[in-house]
Amino acid sequence: MDGTKYGKYIVTQLKPNIAEASWTNPVQAAGKGRGGRVLFLDSEVVPGAFYVEVAFGGPRKTKQEPRSVAEPHKHDYDEVLCMFGTDISDPYELNGEVEFWLGDEKHIITKSCIIFIPKGLMHCPLIYRKVKKPIFSFTTHHGKMYA
Repeated sequence: MDGTKYGKYIVTQLKPNIAEASWTNPVQAAGKGRGGRVLFLDSEVVPGAFYVEVAFGGPRKTKQEPRSVAEPHKHDYDEVLCMFGTDISDPYELNGEVEFWLGDEKHIITKSCIIFIPKGLMHCPLIYRKVKKPIFSFTTHHGKMYA
């Protein structure tokens, strides 16, 4: 959106060369029939912006091994993780099964959700067990970078 006064605030391309956190598995870009990272915002992409990451979990065959995308970790800031099913006829149905740990509690998520993770709370692993239809997810916190 170059050439306009505020177009610099509209992000339409994935940030190149994203540094992965030590607790995550490398995330590929979504596309060509597979899930992955769609967009990424931080203060390097738009100066002054806070961190937001958007991804799709692609459908998985039921016989495939579960896919872990993050290992247990904690932050010194609050974080929000959201997962939404993409079936517009039933938007609250995740059409999948995601294992997510908060502290020492294992949660099996099968509904669209917003998860608030207080600073200092150990969380993850995050494991996609089943994905029948794409799962849209995003993560955000008020910091300028994901660390």
